Amino acid sequence: MSKLKLGVILGGMSSEHDVSITSGTSVIKKLDKEKYEIYPIYIDKQGNWYEYTKNLDEIEVLEVGRQIEEKREITNVIEYLQECDVIFPVLHGLYGEDGTIQGFLELLKKPYVGCKVLGSSIGMDKVYTKVIFDRANINQAKYLYIKKTEQGYIYIDKEFNEYSYSLNDIAEIVKKELGYPVYVKPSNSGSSVGINKAHNEEELEEAVEFASKYDRKILIEEEIKGREVECAVLGNEEVEATCIGEILPAEEFYTFDAKYKNSESRVIIPAEISENISEEIRRNAIKAFKAIDGKGLSRVDFFIEHETNRVIINEINTMPGFTQISMYPKLWEQMGVSYTELLDRLIELATIC
Repeated sequence: MSKLKLGVILGGMSSEHDVSITSGTSVIKKLDKEKYEIYPIYIDKQGNWYEYTKNLDEIEVLEVGRQIEEKREITNVIEYLQECDVIFPVLHGLYGEDGTIQGFLELLKKPYVGCKVLGSSIGMDKVYTKVIFDRANINQAKYLYIKKTEQGYIYIDKEFNEYSYSLNDIAEIVKKELGYPVYVKPSNSGSSVGINKAHNEEELEEAVEFASKYDRKILIEEEIKGREVECAVLGNEEVEATCIGEILPAEEFYTFDAKYKNSESRVIIPAEISENISEEIRRNAIKAFKAIDGKGLSRVDFFIEHETNRVIINEINTMPGFTQISMYPKLWEQMGVSYTELLDRLIELATIC
């Protein structure tokens, strides 16, 4: 039987370029070489496409920060992709997880792993994910939505009316509506890039200015004091959910460094929580996935509030990390699905979607 020609894309133009390299090389290393003829594809930070030319048997998992050295430019990207039967875009963040590469592959009529255009774009945009979760009646943190413009800032209310305000004005609204501390996040970013915690007006203004370097749309959320837990989902129409994993970050919150550089950060799988709470999280993970029209896979993140045990959704990640320490494959491993088997199932889902 002939092998399936599988294109694996890594790198990309987002701030999560380096994480994608680690995820992508992990995927390539774990793929069953007897089933797939693998076409490793690297996109650099400027958007140039290359063949990753290192011998497949010699490819190692590159740690975050290490770069692709062995590469040859692809002169005709469309022609190259047409050679593949299925594409696995192991890309995180903008231009990879936001519907852009998905739209490109749709135009080429190429099956691909993961959420489609709509699910990817909604899942990437924290503000519009919030809007969908509101409509789905899933508990979440209170939030405010602002936009950076050349003239200043715009505050958008719950009915999407827009008001031009100064940062001082916005700080007053935050104090009244949310209280301090708050988290300030670029609407379109991942791996906690661009996120800061603000304890007062001065820190808020600094955090908003910093977040605006990554996206003109900015989300400001109330702080939820609780345990950070995650659930992995898999499927198209029939969706399965894993047990729950808990994150014990080494820093005040789960920053980029805490995720990928601080060995003191730990995960507990399965989380030590009651069966009732576990089932509520699993149920809401599937509901959130379906609410954004998800396909293939996602990791859904929640809080369990300390004082009330209330389950509160944080966000959904439509192409979660696939590094050796990433929660998504580790959760499925706990369910008896090996990393390699998980990749097989994701590729199969791509072909029948």
